[in-house]
Amino acid sequence: MKNKVSIWIEAARLRTLPLSIAGIIVGNGMAFVKGNFSILIFVFSLLTTILFQVLSNFANDYGDGVKGTDNAARIGPARVIQQGLLTPAELKRGMQWCTLFSLISALVLIGLSFDTSELYAALFFIILGIVSIVAAIKYTVGDSAYGYYALGDVFVFVFFGGLSVLGSFYLQTKFFYLELLLPAISIGLFSTAVLNLNNLRDMENDLVSNKITLPILLGQKNGKRYHYFLIVVGLLCTLFYAYFEGAAWVFFLPLVMIVPFGKHLKRVHVSSGGASFDPELKVVALSTFAFSILLVTAFIIDLLW
Repeated sequence: MKNKVSIWIEAARLRTLPLSIAGIIVGNGMAFVKGNFSILIFVFSLLTTILFQVLSNFANDYGDGVKGTDNAARIGPARVIQQGLLTPAELKRGMQWCTLFSLISALVLIGLSFDTSELYAALFFIILGIVSIVAAIKYTVGDSAYGYYALGDVFVFVFFGGLSVLGSFYLQTKFFYLELLLPAISIGLFSTAVLNLNNLRDMENDLVSNKITLPILLGQKNGKRYHYFLIVVGLLCTLFYAYFEGAAWVFFLPLVMIVPFGKHLKRVHVSSGGASFDPELKVVALSTFAFSILLVTAFIIDLLW
């Protein structure tokens, strides 16, 4: 019998956290080499992002659980409501507490990042924080859950890519670095690829559960092609970024990830679908995290070179 702590940890899905903080690492890594870096802002950026991700995981478990999408036919790890480990009411209270902690963390982060002369920028980020909380919840919760209308990819790309990388960099430096748009696109595309794999895996169950995702609309064959596009364009953006940085060898370092991504795409190509996609979720998530570490390593080597 599992205790409550282990159940809540299971509901939080800690394995999803490396992917969620990849963009934060890149944005703060660039801020560090630019000489505008606060360790407190970095810590609260990580904390806020992690809380948003945990909130999203709670909401996903709750939304799919009460809708019956998480059922015996579903492939992948069983969710806590599905297993009867938490009731919907318990998980809903967990969402409420996580929402509160997320909001507090976001407000502390904004308070650390801006002074009274930057009120409009602070208000803008407060709005972004609220939008992030709403987006985390509404992915699967409610009748208008956007994850049930093939819109999840757009939100993952924006929040895991652009907002995570460019937003965290701005909080540290108070300016935008245009070249960072390319790494932000890469992180966003790789993160979207994780969602797409999840949706490819769950196509049959999603279809009977009236959950419309892009693979449902495209079909498995074109869903795979879309997946190749996400990974390949993400790597091409890294190549372009290296050239924009003067083609210094160090900025080609993240392209080492061509090897695991390439092997992954080969496995996806020959996959028949369903459960065979499940182990690939971890591969792409950890490869994206490794990509972010290699990119920050390149930033630092270039600074010290």
